[in-house]
Formats: sequence, structure tokens, C-alpha cells
Amino acid sequence: MKFVQIIEYETTRPAEMEAVFNEWLTATEGKRTASRELHTQDKDNPGRFMDIVEFPSYEAAMVNNDLPATQRVAAQFQQLCTSEPHFHDLQVLREESL
Repeated sequence: MKFVQIIEYETTRPAEMEAVFNEWLTATEGKRTASRELHTQDKDNPGRFMDIVEFPSYEAAMVNNDLPATQRVAAQFQQLCTSEPHFHDLQVLREESL
């Protein structure tokens, strides 16, 4: 069953966040299990962002989480946030192309 994680966070340093994400993409090439990522910004609150990350399963998400590069980048990511990020872990029950 597909799994989606939404990471909700606030930052005043979006360019640095982008650099951290790009570092993770390079470091996890051929190892990561995430299949898709949407990086979004709140239209009404430009300092708030939500990243929507898709995985083939919860188990695949845990493999991705345990990658050393993911752990390292997560620590950098958290330091760039202005408050504690919120993680929403979701099982996909239905998926439709509309």
C-alpha cells in the first residue's frame, strides 16, 4: 500500500533549505526509496512550506529514513526551521488520476 508523508515546516531560509534538499538528492541517488516529492509554499503565509513525499509503502519509507544521508540532512533541515517541523504519515487508501 502506498505511503505519503507530509512534512510541514516554517523557515526564513528557503534558499538554504533548497540547497540541503539538493544535497540529499545527490547523496541518495540510487539508494532512496521515495518515488515522488512535491515542494509547496503556503500562498497566505510565505514562510510556511509543506513537502509531500510519496513512497511505494511504509516499509520503503522506513528504509529511506534509515539512510545515513537522510539522517544527516534531516538534522540540517531541522536547524533551518523556525519551529519544530510536523510530520503527517498517511496510508494511501485510494488514488485516482483526475
